[in-house]
Amino acid sequence: MRMLARPSAPAPTGPPRRRWCRATRLLYPVTLGWLLFIGLHRALTGRWWFWLLPDLVPPVAYLLVPVALASAVPAARMLRRPLPARPAAAVLSAAAAALALGLPDAGLNRHAWASHPTPPPGAVTVLAWNTGYWDQHDDPEAFLRFLVAQRADVYLLQEHLYWDDAAGLAGARPAPDPQRLRRAFPGYTLVARGELLTLSRYPVVARPAIGPDADVATDPDADFGRVFTAAKVLRTDLRVGARVLSAYNVHLPVQVNLAPGRFLAYVRERDAARRAQLAGLRADLAANRNPVLVAGDFNTTPAMGDLRWLRGRLRDAVDAGSDLYPTSWPADGLPAAWRLDWTLTSSSVRVHRYALGDPHGLSDHRPQTALISVPEAS
Repeated sequence: MRMLARPSAPAPTGPPRRRWCRATRLLYPVTLGWLLFIGLHRALTGRWWFWLLPDLVPPVAYLLVPVALASAVPAARMLRRPLPARPAAAVLSAAAAALALGLPDAGLNRHAWASHPTPPPGAVTVLAWNTGYWDQHDDPEAFLRFLVAQRADVYLLQEHLYWDDAAGLAGARPAPDPQRLRRAFPGYTLVARGELLTLSRYPVVARPAIGPDADVATDPDADFGRVFTAAKVLRTDLRVGARVLSAYNVHLPVQVNLAPGRFLAYVRERDAARRAQLAGLRADLAANRNPVLVAGDFNTTPAMGDLRWLRGRLRDAVDAGSDLYPTSWPADGLPAAWRLDWTLTSSSVRVHRYALGDPHGLSDHRPQTALISVPEAS
């Protein structure tokens, strides 16, 4: 019996399929994943408490990561490991989209090389600084000498307190010897509330309570710990010439605590506390017709959405600075990668100079110095 031959399969007519190399299989999903991360960031930052954790990414990453991913395509070609055409095009397109979406959050100062006019006579020097638990871990005399040497007209200082580590989250204690501070700053008015301290050469004409502190301020029996928790915004109205300048001294709660057990619960609680303080600040600013300056440690980077309303309403003093990528933390050994400290002003306040200084080992935050003027009312 004759067997019939089975017809052979047709020979392939196109070029053989090329398997992706390991670099392509890695670069392609990483780039698309970064683009997805940027999209989620834009949608969720400032809106969902959990996003406080992804928001810990240094803002400069929103510039460097897509640039690095895009640069990997020609680098692979130079190493004779070129990506196939389709994944290469996808990587370049996704990197470009991620850069376009993320660049506004990268924390760059577009005015870094702009020239600024000479400040007018009588300009006011404002220093805002998280002191790092005051002088608890420093030489008290050297600490005071540093403060005095800044020669500021107005000091907006945070963490004017000592911390008892053995007490955990309830460790806030008043800073000792306030009279020594008064002797170091003769002629200044001192206004203290919890951990916040404002020193002013100008007369203080009012100091209304803000946000959660408004309820505590009516209780004369409130202890320091309760005031410390509630008072994260201290407003002082200063008579500067013929105008009243409202100076807001701010320290928003930090969003993380590395202690195990209640990590996520802590983040959620801190998000609620931060929102309450920002809501109080927002309500007060909306009703305030004075020129305003808002400064302090916001524990908030330029990439985070928490300050959307403030940054939309007020001007960022960093525009008068010369740093392309201004950073304020950490300043105690490691390269500073985050800007957590801000100075914002209303349009009626002119900022002539802005700089982030050297704390000389006294704090992990760099001090902010702004030279401002408050024009006469028209």
